[in-house]
Amino acid sequence: MRDRLIFAGQLGFTLLVAAFLVVPVVLSISAGVTVNYFRGIQSGVTLQWVVQVWNLYAGEIGLSFLIAFATLAVTLVVGVPAAYGLHVKGGRLSRVIEEIITLPLAIPGLAIALALLLTYGGFGGFRQSWLFILTGHVVFTMPFMVRSVMAVFASVDIKTLDEGAASLGASPWARFCNVIVPNAMPGILAGSLMVVTLSLGEFNLTWMLHTPLTKTLPVGLADSYASMRLEVASAYTLIFFIMIVPLLVAMQMFAEKGEKK
Repeated sequence: MRDRLIFAGQLGFTLLVAAFLVVPVVLSISAGVTVNYFRGIQSGVTLQWVVQVWNLYAGEIGLSFLIAFATLAVTLVVGVPAAYGLHVKGGRLSRVIEEIITLPLAIPGLAIALALLLTYGGFGGFRQSWLFILTGHVVFTMPFMVRSVMAVFASVDIKTLDEGAASLGASPWARFCNVIVPNAMPGILAGSLMVVTLSLGEFNLTWMLHTPLTKTLPVGLADSYASMRLEVASAYTLIFFIMIVPLLVAMQMFAEKGEKK
C-alpha cells in the first residue's frame, strides 16, 4: 500500500510538471491557428497566420538550418581530431587546452559575441555575412562536441587499438577513419545532437551578431513577438516546432541506433 501511494505521488508530480511545461506551448501553438486569439477557438481556425509567417520569414528559417548544419560540419572536422589529440597526448598542456576549449561554457553568449565584434567587427564583408554568426556558434558549441567525444575515448582503450592498427601497417589516416571514428561514434552522435540543437535555438549570441540580412529563427521569433500581433508570433512558434522537433527526434533515433551497433 505504501509503495502504491509513493508511486501515485511520483506519477502525480511528474504529470503536474509535464502539464506546467506543455500547457503554455499548446496555448501558444493554438493561438497561431485561430482567427482571433482573444476570442479563442470559437473565432474559427485558420492557417492564414502560418502562411503569412512563412512568406515573411522563409529566408530566416533556411538560414538557421544552414548555420546549424555548417556549425555541425565545422565542429566535426575540428572537434573530433582535437578530442583524439588531447586524449592521446595527455599531460598538463592538454588539460590547459581542454579548459580553454571548454571556457565558452562559463562565459555568457553576449560576452562571446562582444569579443567577436571587437576583434572582427572591422572586417566589413565578414561582419555582414552569415559566416560571422557561424563563427560564434562554432565557438559556443565546440566544447559540447569535444567533451562528448573525449568521454567516449575515456571509456575505450583507444591507444591500444590505435597501436594495434599501426603495427598492422595502417596509415595514420586509415587508423583515424577505420579505428578511431567508429569507436567514437556514440560520442560523435551525442555531440552532433547537442550542436544542432544549441545552434538552432541560440538567441543571445546570435542577436548580438546578426544584421538585418542575417536573421535566424530565434531572432525572427523575438522580432515577431515584439512588432506583430500575437497570432503571427504564435504561428512562428508553430513553424519553429514543426521544423525542429522532427529533426531532433530523427537525430535522437539515429544516435540510439548508432549506440546499439
